Formats: sequence, structure tokens, C-alpha cells
Amino acid sequence: MNKVMLIGRVGADPQVKYLDQGVCVAQVRLATTERGYVLQNGTQVPERTEWHNCIFWRKSAEVVEKYVHKGDRLYVEGKIQSRDWTDRQGISRKSIDIVVDNMEMLTTRSTAESAAQPVAQPVQPTTPAATKPEENNGEYPF
Repeated sequence: MNKVMLIGRVGADPQVKYLDQGVCVAQVRLATTERGYVLQNGTQVPERTEWHNCIFWRKSAEVVEKYVHKGDRLYVEGKIQSRDWTDRQGISRKSIDIVVDNMEMLTTRSTAESAAQPVAQPVQPTTPAATKPEENNGEYPF
């Protein structure tokens, strides 16, 4: 089973591109943080932040384009997918991505309600076939 569930904050505004036939794809950098703690022997374990590269396809990507911004809290579900690619300087690179199947926005938009509790705003998952980058030869345009 290949399933990932994350809750984190968006690190920058999403990168969005439209491929052939108007297929939308979006990339979001999501930060998740594990709290620091103290071991029984007194050793301090510091807070740890991980950055995740999340890829959205079709309708989910269009929702991301319209409503997701830097600093927003998101819940995402998806699968881990690795890819090899060559950068503009000809250097071989590898990345680990989260291909998102389902997302909920956990940040409210109203500044007047900034102190209010976050409200979940579900986004319908796309079909599994719609989330695969096969039509782009397994590569993302980012």
C-alpha cells in the first residue's frame, strides 16, 4: 500500500501550469513539523520540519490555483512517487513527490475571523487515472 496523509503549511504560492488539452497541474511545497521533546534522560530533541513536494492534477490543481496561498494549512492524501530528471545545467536529479488524490483546506479566508477555529473545506478527489502523469511521459512541468 502506498498512502500518505499530511497536515502542513504551504511554503510559497503554488506553481501552476496548463499542459496540452488544457490539463492543469499544480505544485505546492508543504511543510510539516514534528514538535521537539525531552527524553527521560533529559536529552532535548529539537523540533523538526520536513518539506514535501505535492503535485495536484486537473480539477484539484484548478482549486489549488484559485484558493491556496502561502501560509495556508492543508490536509492532503496521496501517494509517494519518485522521479528522475535532468535540470537545465544537464545534472541528473531525483525527487520524491506526493501525488495528491484528496485535499482539504484548513485555513479560513475571512480576515475578520482570523481568530476563529479553522473550517475544513473538502475537495472531491479526482479519479486515480486522472492523477497520473502518464500523459506527460511521467514528468511534471516544474
